[in-house]
Amino acid sequence: MLSVEDPLTPGATATPARAASPQRVHSLARAARQDILRRLAPPLRHDLVVHLQSLGMMAEALGARVERGAVAQEDLQSSISKLNRLARQAVARCLEVCTWMEPGEDDTAALREGVADTVRLLSTGLDFRGFALRTELAEGEFAVSRSALRFLLAAAILTLADAAPGPGEIAIRAEPSASHGVIAVEYQPRPEGSFTQLHEAGDAPLAWPEVQALALEHGVELLRNSQAIILRLPRAVVTTPLKMVPV
Repeated sequence: MLSVEDPLTPGATATPARAASPQRVHSLARAARQDILRRLAPPLRHDLVVHLQSLGMMAEALGARVERGAVAQEDLQSSISKLNRLARQAVARCLEVCTWMEPGEDDTAALREGVADTVRLLSTGLDFRGFALRTELAEGEFAVSRSALRFLLAAAILTLADAAPGPGEIAIRAEPSASHGVIAVEYQPRPEGSFTQLHEAGDAPLAWPEVQALALEHGVELLRNSQAIILRLPRAVVTTPLKMVPV
């Protein structure tokens, strides 16, 4: 496994030169975000509807029981409480998915939790393509930009899977250094005959210069070689007080 402190190999490529105009960098970064969202549309759509589907099924079942007169008052109250809980969960999940399109006011996340959330989102789709995601996450509450972590980690995983010659394991190791959250993502091929899923190419691969521009816009150091990508995300620092929501 590649060490998070390993600067990769002499053939590694880093983020683009800072001589590019801010307008050019912003344009490329915006294209990268749109392309990553395109690739993540299926799992994000699933996250949006999963609680809504449960809510609808329970409402239909309760409605059928009420029509038959086969529900006691206590059971009705219990079912209504469950419906309220599912509705709150559905709203919370929809709002969480929306932060992919528009970051929330507090756009920070613990390194460990942010990595785990992104891996969860990608794991099912990549499993169908023949890739297993494995994580090694250090303990701690090191905070980074949630948007930067989400988009760049997803880009790193998808880029390695798209470029892979066959099925394999993508290992993600994350731990904080003194000033950065460091994530190493590495593709490891599986021995021939040790897998059942066939490797399938994904959609059109992400444009690496656009991913580099996105990293540059977030102040993230990005290094890549043929089988590994390292991200160094700066510590997130709150510079303005959060707005209070009226109650």
